[in-house]
Amino acid sequence: MKIIYRIVSELFLLVSPLVILYRILKNKEDKRRFLERYGINSKKRNKGKLIWFHCSSVGELLSLIPLIENFETNNKVKQILVTTTTLSSSKIFYKLNLKKTIHQFFPIDNVFIINKFISYWKPSVFFLCESEIWPNLINKISEQGIKLVLINGRMTKKTFKRWKRISNFSNNVFKKFDLCLIQNKETGRRLKILGANNILNFGNLKFSTRKKVKSDLLESKKLKFFKNKKIIITAASTHPNEESFIIQNHLNLKLKKKIKNIISIIIPRHIERVNDIQNEIEKFSLKTHLHSWNKKIDENIDIYIVDTYGELNKFYRISNLVFMGGSLIIHGGQNPLEPAKLGCKIIYGPYISNFSEIYKKLDKMNISRKFISYNSGFKIIEKNHNKIKLNFNNKNLTNYGKKVLNLTFSEIKKLI
Repeated sequence: MKIIYRIVSELFLLVSPLVILYRILKNKEDKRRFLERYGINSKKRNKGKLIWFHCSSVGELLSLIPLIENFETNNKVKQILVTTTTLSSSKIFYKLNLKKTIHQFFPIDNVFIINKFISYWKPSVFFLCESEIWPNLINKISEQGIKLVLINGRMTKKTFKRWKRISNFSNNVFKKFDLCLIQNKETGRRLKILGANNILNFGNLKFSTRKKVKSDLLESKKLKFFKNKKIIITAASTHPNEESFIIQNHLNLKLKKKIKNIISIIIPRHIERVNDIQNEIEKFSLKTHLHSWNKKIDENIDIYIVDTYGELNKFYRISNLVFMGGSLIIHGGQNPLEPAKLGCKIIYGPYISNFSEIYKKLDKMNISRKFISYNSGFKIIEKNHNKIKLNFNNKNLTNYGKKVLNLTFSEIKKLI
């Protein structure tokens, strides 16, 4: 299987220019930085100890930031390298203003490219986040004697079944980890079967919070507009066909005239869909405003659409209630922890398999609530809008996040 994987990775390298060109045309790749995928770096390596974190996209990146902030103040570490896969995560990274942490796009998992990448950066410790398992990369890291850590590890039942089918190959991959820090017990059991050792369960890093969180929306001129709105309902990380829930809810509330001075906010998972969303809203004679517009916001607008990246937390801060997307379609949900940590009540649909454990904990804390159909969701909003306290403080959630972060940092600091 190892040989087959290597052959497949070599073949992918041949067609990769076409894949990257397609991604550039679809605005999913940075046309100025695509060479980073081939190990051609755009940043310089500083002298001294470097540690490397790799994660896939936005949610995983944000979960690592509190940990990275701790290492920013660690004198032993001179530079921190973060690699991600998606364009959106790179845009958010540059809004974080980290001092000794730099970003590169994750290179193609090809033996030649990976070897070139590692030879340049020479990390002392490499952290793979959640479910980012890349066999060629892991083999090279192990061959060069670099400490390898799975951080905030997560393995779904579906992924586990795939790895189990190729048990000899998976054992060869997972036994190379020096340490596996996992989110839940199920992941621990699965990793052990697949050959991993030294497995510790401190909890999910996504419960932890950044030391410094910007609130520039609250300080901007736009604050005056949102201050005049009594109820703000935000639909976050929505996918196709999910915006209709928030549109129908807004129409329902307007028709009944039970809630005055309401505004709905839609923040789609992928902003390239904004034009389609705007057209759908305006079919119902509802007025819209795009966040990127410089013109004054009309006091009578119904739905405010956020068409920029990295703005979620700003809107969570001014929201009473958040509907988390990815939960009304068979997708597996989106991470609800950011709005929860920023004091929002959350509602969500039935399809949250990727975050079921998190929702279970939030449900117990009375932070989140599930609905099955549009009508049941409308009723929850209508019945509870007066009971929703803006930016409530949940000490249990905050304390749990601090505990997970402190235990994780203390353990991995031993490897530096």
